[in-house]
Amino acid sequence: MPYLESLKVFVRVVELGSITAGGRDLRLTPAVASNRIKELERRLDVRLFNRTTRKLSPTEVGQAFYDRARLVVQSLEDAEAAVSDFSQNPHGTIQVTAPLGVGKRLIAPLIPDFVDEYPEVSVRLRLSDRKVDLLEDGLDVAFFIGRPPDSNLKLRKILDTPRILCAAPAYLERRGLPQTPQELRNHNCLLLRYPRSPEWFWTLATAEGPLRMDVSGSYDSDDGDVLTDWALAGRGIVNKPLFEVSEHLNRGDLVEILPDTPPEPAMFGCLYPHRRLQDSKVRLFIDFLLKRCREHLSEV
Repeated sequence: MPYLESLKVFVRVVELGSITAGGRDLRLTPAVASNRIKELERRLDVRLFNRTTRKLSPTEVGQAFYDRARLVVQSLEDAEAAVSDFSQNPHGTIQVTAPLGVGKRLIAPLIPDFVDEYPEVSVRLRLSDRKVDLLEDGLDVAFFIGRPPDSNLKLRKILDTPRILCAAPAYLERRGLPQTPQELRNHNCLLLRYPRSPEWFWTLATAEGPLRMDVSGSYDSDDGDVLTDWALAGRGIVNKPLFEVSEHLNRGDLVEILPDTPPEPAMFGCLYPHRRLQDSKVRLFIDFLLKRCREHLSEV
């Protein structure tokens, strides 16, 4: 088993690009992960990595070894997952994160149903529109909406959810109703701030294809619910997933704008470290949430 454990460490270090990240993914300290790599190199009598102060990359023989070791590790993880399926009583804690809007309206209401079905499982839900690091923060599952982040994590798509532009009647009475996408430039657009984003634009779906519109406004925030509150207060036009504002639309608190050229749909999905699927409770949670979220969103 020590050899197989060293193989797992080696594969994750190659995939994540550092001994620290690979060890963290397997819940090992950097020192332990480093020792596993050294043991593997001694056993094989080869150097598996080129090491510099800035970069860790596999040698030619290390890359060739990875191509085969990856298949061995994958087969082992599949076998472990199959065995864990025989457990009828999943237990333990699942660490979950989601954006505020998605978390409050979709994820949080479904968690009690999951816990009722699997009472020995507890779920810790962290809501934030800020970027999180699953490996650094010890998280099992991260839900997202929008462009999927670049990462070595596994991704499962739930569906593409419609987005709309909308504003409060008071704002439209004061500033007028935009008739074309180009008129958005003359309006106060409420903007979701992304880290390191140098400019603001919305991508609209038109008959001719995607149309990028540069927009600006007096308000921006990294909290999507704050944008909704500002829109309800008549402060500007907001770009939101339909399910987040459907109740406000039904009550007339918000009015849809440019329905013929709505924003492009946003992907709704989840990310997870590959090894988490060895854990039956995590697999069950992901399958449960994906099924129920699809059912809910199809009704919006």
